[in-house]
Amino acid sequence: MKSHKGLLALAVILVVIILDQIIKIWVKTHFYLGEDYRIFNWFQLVFVQNNGMAFGMEMGSKLFLTLFRIVAVAALVWIILRIKDKQWVSTGFIVCIALITAGAAGNIIDCVLYGIIFNNPYPPEVAVLFPEGGGYASLFHGMVVDMFYFPLFSFDWPEWIPWIGGRNFLFFQPVFNLADAAISVGMIVLVLFYGKYLTTDHSSLAEK
Repeated sequence: MKSHKGLLALAVILVVIILDQIIKIWVKTHFYLGEDYRIFNWFQLVFVQNNGMAFGMEMGSKLFLTLFRIVAVAALVWIILRIKDKQWVSTGFIVCIALITAGAAGNIIDCVLYGIIFNNPYPPEVAVLFPEGGGYASLFHGMVVDMFYFPLFSFDWPEWIPWIGGRNFLFFQPVFNLADAAISVGMIVLVLFYGKYLTTDHSSLAEK
């Protein structure tokens, strides 16, 4: 029974990465850049690309960001391998770490490979996988594909509020992908329900 948490973590990581890449490749090869498809008023598919972190944020150089992701994933895998057989580690905690690992790895694939396996044509043309003329960027410099857009609601701020009065507020503005969602869900559940694992010394428990 000791290995079931490790196998579950592996299954979560593989499922998230495979689904994430299937969706990204489908969007990349069927949508032109900027194209959107309205499923519901509150849920749309919008093809965008970014050089940064989750939800389109930017941080430092592209190469640094990609290498940082690789190191982070390696560290998370190492953590899973170290704690998967510990009795004090719950299955939920392992799943959270696996979700974060899978999300980071999913975006790493975009950064490392997409620049060399896809072209990046101007709209309304769509990208081609393994184009004859080569990709749009070098190794480690690909862009992350995002597509999920949830404009759930909007309102105008009252005029009397300083700086933002009269402006329109839209929730939720960022466009993201399945990998981003996996990272976010893993982090939120980790903080809400498994914070004790991040703050408690379990060395004595591990010996029991």
